[in-house]
Amino acid sequence: MSTIINIMRYDSPIGRLGLASVQGRLVHLDFEDNDDRMVLIQSRRFKNIDWLENGMAPASVLAWLDAYFAGRNIPLPMEDIDMRGTDFQKSVWQALIDIPLGTHISYAGLAEKLNNPKAVRAVARANALNPVSIIVPCHRVIGSDGTLTGYAGGLVRKRWLLDHEAQMMPVFA
Repeated sequence: MSTIINIMRYDSPIGRLGLASVQGRLVHLDFEDNDDRMVLIQSRRFKNIDWLENGMAPASVLAWLDAYFAGRNIPLPMEDIDMRGTDFQKSVWQALIDIPLGTHISYAGLAEKLNNPKAVRAVARANALNPVSIIVPCHRVIGSDGTLTGYAGGLVRKRWLLDHEAQMMPVFA
């Protein structure tokens, strides 16, 4: 029996996104020019895949994306997201979710946060395998020296996302 992965396209201010869903739950979100990355990651998670273009994505995910790109911060639609990975990867992805909007952390800082300071490379690898870009904010991880480093969507998009999120922050008097 094969797994049907429904692909939907979403136009964002920084490029078209590909959203992949299985049985009504999002399994992948990435920029359309990274479709090969989506196929690679999902081929490791599912066997015998049938890809269906022009499918649908969960309404909660689309509502979240609409709000996010409009500059509104609403709760993440995690109930409609299927994050498959190792326990370590899932711990890294949860730590990414816990990075406050408008802030960033280094790979070393993320490893420290996970009480595993020697796991910087493993943290970076799990970050790179994040299947739901933007929602799980891997773009909030930067180099220890404060520079922007690797992002599958490219550094221009990473900068845009960080700048966009900085504007979404509430202003305190």
